[in-house]
Amino acid sequence: MAIELDLSDVRRDYESHSIGKGDMDPDPFVQFGRWLRRARDLELLDATAMTLATADADGRPSARIVLLKHVDDHGFCWYTDSRSQKGRELAANPNAALLFHWRDLSRQVRVQGTVEQLPAADADNYFRMRPEGSRFSAAASRQSAEIESRARLEDKVLRLRSAYPDGDVPRPEAWLGYRLKPDYFEFWQGQDNRLHDRIAYVADGDGWRIRRLSP
Repeated sequence: MAIELDLSDVRRDYESHSIGKGDMDPDPFVQFGRWLRRARDLELLDATAMTLATADADGRPSARIVLLKHVDDHGFCWYTDSRSQKGRELAANPNAALLFHWRDLSRQVRVQGTVEQLPAADADNYFRMRPEGSRFSAAASRQSAEIESRARLEDKVLRLRSAYPDGDVPRPEAWLGYRLKPDYFEFWQGQDNRLHDRIAYVADGDGWRIRRLSP
């Protein structure tokens, strides 16, 4: 029997202060930092989680949640296995989008741009910072590849632990960092009666053009 769910009555009201172009910093990176710090100050769960949307060479999209690990005026950075679906798609099509959603603040931020790989040294530095268990998991897994069973994967972790009893397992060569270099930002603030505020930044030469969008 096929699933059928009527969700037409699922909704909630949004109540927050309105925002306008005059409330926003001229630099979208500064504005993003303000919103992210607010989410972290409130100790919102997974405040650095972001949806990463990629597309293959034919334009077929896919999306998943990853964690933001660094942001500055050069872009948004994360780390992953380059052999994964997202890694393969980015190699074929470097255009991507990010979405941050802070439900308790009724806020979203969309970021679009092109993606580049970070230097291997950056991946080395971050890999060493990761908890030991995460390092062994990354070394044992060929992300997105089919596996026979979880037991086989766990056995591979155990064998790696035996080979590196000091915990200093090497970073897999394919485990790399990525940076999305934005050319578009959109800050969304939920409002009553679905008259949401949307402020967009569009790259314009060496600066940014700020626009207000209809909800």
